[in-house]
Amino acid sequence: MKEHPMSFGKGHHLHLIDGSAFIFRAFHALPPLTRKSDGLPIGAVAGFCNMIFKMVEDNKGPDAPTHVAVVFDKGSHTFRNDLYDLYKANRDEMPEDLRPQIPLTREATRAFNIACVEQEGFEADDIIATLSRQAQAAGGRVTIISSDKDLMQLVGDGIEMLDAMKNKRIGVEQVEEKFGVGPDRVVDVQALAGDSVDNVPGAPGIGIKTAALLINEYGDLENLLDRAEEIKQPKRRQTLIDNRAQIELSKKLVTLDDAMALDFTLDTLEMREPDPEVLMPFLAQMEFRTLTKRVADTMGVEAPVIADAPAAAESAGVDLPESLPFDADAYECVRDAAALQVWIDRAIARGYVAVDTETTGLDEMRADLVGICLSVEPGQACYVPLAHKDGADDLFGSGSLVDGQMPLQQALDMLKPLFQDPSVLKIGQNMKYDAKILARYGIDVAPIDDTMLLSYALNAGLHGHGMDALSERYLAHEPIPIKSLLGTGKSAITFDRVPIDDAVKYAAEDADITLRLWQQFKPKLHQHRVTTVYETLERPLVPVLAQMEMTGIQVDRDTLSRMSNAFAQKMAGLEAEIHELAGQSFNVGSPKQLGEILFDQMDLPGGKKGKTGAYATGADVLEDLAAEGHDLPARVLDWRQLSKLKSTYTDALQDHINPDTGRVHTSYVQTGANTGRLASTDPNLQNIPVRTEEGRRIREAFVAPEGKVLLSLDYSQIELRILAHVADIDALKQAFRDGQDIHAMTASEMFGVPIEGMDPMIRRQAKAINFGVIYGISGFGLARNLRIPRSEAQGFIDRYFERFPGIKEYMDATVAFAKEHGYVQTLFGRRIHTPEIGAKGPQAGFARRAAINAPIQGTAADVIRRAMIRMPDAIADLPAKMLLQVHDELLFEVDTPAIDDTIAAVRRVMETACEPALKLDVPLTVDAGQGANWAEAH
Repeated sequence: MKEHPMSFGKGHHLHLIDGSAFIFRAFHALPPLTRKSDGLPIGAVAGFCNMIFKMVEDNKGPDAPTHVAVVFDKGSHTFRNDLYDLYKANRDEMPEDLRPQIPLTREATRAFNIACVEQEGFEADDIIATLSRQAQAAGGRVTIISSDKDLMQLVGDGIEMLDAMKNKRIGVEQVEEKFGVGPDRVVDVQALAGDSVDNVPGAPGIGIKTAALLINEYGDLENLLDRAEEIKQPKRRQTLIDNRAQIELSKKLVTLDDAMALDFTLDTLEMREPDPEVLMPFLAQMEFRTLTKRVADTMGVEAPVIADAPAAAESAGVDLPESLPFDADAYECVRDAAALQVWIDRAIARGYVAVDTETTGLDEMRADLVGICLSVEPGQACYVPLAHKDGADDLFGSGSLVDGQMPLQQALDMLKPLFQDPSVLKIGQNMKYDAKILARYGIDVAPIDDTMLLSYALNAGLHGHGMDALSERYLAHEPIPIKSLLGTGKSAITFDRVPIDDAVKYAAEDADITLRLWQQFKPKLHQHRVTTVYETLERPLVPVLAQMEMTGIQVDRDTLSRMSNAFAQKMAGLEAEIHELAGQSFNVGSPKQLGEILFDQMDLPGGKKGKTGAYATGADVLEDLAAEGHDLPARVLDWRQLSKLKSTYTDALQDHINPDTGRVHTSYVQTGANTGRLASTDPNLQNIPVRTEEGRRIREAFVAPEGKVLLSLDYSQIELRILAHVADIDALKQAFRDGQDIHAMTASEMFGVPIEGMDPMIRRQAKAINFGVIYGISGFGLARNLRIPRSEAQGFIDRYFERFPGIKEYMDATVAFAKEHGYVQTLFGRRIHTPEIGAKGPQAGFARRAAINAPIQGTAADVIRRAMIRMPDAIADLPAKMLLQVHDELLFEVDTPAIDDTIAAVRRVMETACEPALKLDVPLTVDAGQGANWAEAH
């Protein structure tokens, strides 16, 4: 601190940083990180320091703050709790791994030489309010760095807010936009609307919009409450009359105390340069390598040496990027051939271009192309509008094209050579979607890179891989939300109705974000040793999946319709039986009514009420009751199963049949599971039940066209084979080599009974253990599966581990590896991060099981991916098409005469899929089936 602080007044500028908002933003935005030296959680501290440093660096120049403070909450009890003991009562407990980081954020603030302010009994918002009013009274300016709506009541007359994440200023106009009233009436609106986050009661049934209407009509809350009798709407009038005391209390709770007695003055908040002798040791102590170097370079000092950080921390991209700010007004709208040619030439010269398509919907098989956006450099992007229509519909609801757009075919003719140029890399976010759209217009996009898949290869298990989430996490930028353009509900429009000027900002930003993400992620592949995963398992799978999705599978609508009717009749019969067992009629589909019947009327055991006061009637509850011999819950389970099959499949699948192709075209999500398993969506064809007769029948509706058959090939017990290899279990490996019945062999080893003439029940028990162990099943889980006492089930598991000790050793070694490195690996090098592996309580068991299973399930997923990638070449000369992948199964459509040749070709690829990268100690075997429909083939 300077010896003679300047007296705060006119010309001074105070920055007040909402410390709690920074902390929680950092905690939720970044993956869970730990300090390598001692395992201390530091993810939130890392993000907090990055944000503070960014604020310091971004606020230099003529408008720089002269005074600054980071304001924190101190303790949880404030004067508001004395007013209302339920204030913030519904807030969740602070996460365990955040708690030790809170004091470190205070240390970080002081290390940056910034005033750290907090006061017992008051919230940070009250301190911010008091300092703001003091600064305002002294003639200075105030910028509150927060997006907290509660602080918006302070805006005006030299006080504004800054949403640092969006780099967006919040003034009077923005407050009016959000609340429908000026800052001086924000507390009145909040008092009426209440706040579920802080448990402020407000007036029941009155939201922000209604509250704003009332306040604007009556001037202020007090006048509104005094004249409540005049309100015409009876319900609204009565609500205000009945809840007056509650509303007045709510206003006290939301009104900030801007006249606190503070034990410091504005002058003590003077801006000071960080002291490198204090800051550098703190950053080094936290083991923030990248940030330490950046700060040292900025301050012109030598960075201290820090031990290597764990790979998980590196791949998480802790440090916020140093890049150009996003400027939507800088994006170009390309309206003619000359302007488009400039961008094409730039892309060719650069050797890469980020590409994104805008369409009328999410169904790639039916959506129309509306525009294309390109980016070749961060901050520089364009949008080429092609099919935007005016708002006025004609008789057929089509509208006419807006002026100032290139003819669609002219633009595609110009872009096609670029998109197919092997020397120019096309970069996209979920590039499969864009490739399928463009393929329908005769353009085969290649080569490609995909930022979604790059993120997945680097960070599976740490976070999602959608563009908005990646932009916020790695670019500190919140993209323009699509809902702001299209709207929601019945009034929603398609993208071709969006005004071109608005479309430019949204679409070009997508390409800009994609390019920036690519520049961050691509160099990290080699650094984190996942280049092979991306280049051999992720990127080459994109065109394979795209072709499968575009091919689709033929579905017989009449078969589905007949099944729906049959299910409906069977459900009606079950309902009658259920009502008879209950002794009364009730809605079988209502969990609340079912719970009352089971536990109040019938007085069955095990009734537990949840937070809503209703009994739990989930499948586990009903299964336990059914196992005890109670008929009604057993019939309800049957009814629910049929109801799900009918609504999810036999009814819904009819809506998914494409009218142009007569086929169902599912979409595969490569990033849908952390382990590498593909997910099927719109519709999901991977979860059709196969263990029940009704479920198997649904597959009868998936048919082969005339002259063709459906061919199914699936790996036999692939996960058990991988387990035998990785856990090095000689008995299991030999059994697989000899082609033995693995479950009978296990039963023989465990229970000392001969394989010949084995009791089927003993084999069933061994099978349940074999598969259960892969998923870390507990004694409780096995007991439920086998309907045996828990002690007996635990005895089976203990005996299993005694007979095959290598499995327990594998499990313990895998968990230890996960705890040390923060991830586990498949045999092909895929990393699955395990951020919860250090969790305590109920999460601990789940995290342990997930870590144990991931390398096995992930390796199996990698194997079938490798097979799928090689398949197009293997069947190129055969009249066969790959249609579906369902975990360990591949489904093909084949001309009848070519069945045997196709089976041989596909089996050869699937059984050698590991080679040459990996040689398993056990053979992979593939079962084949064929038929006129999927049920017959499988």
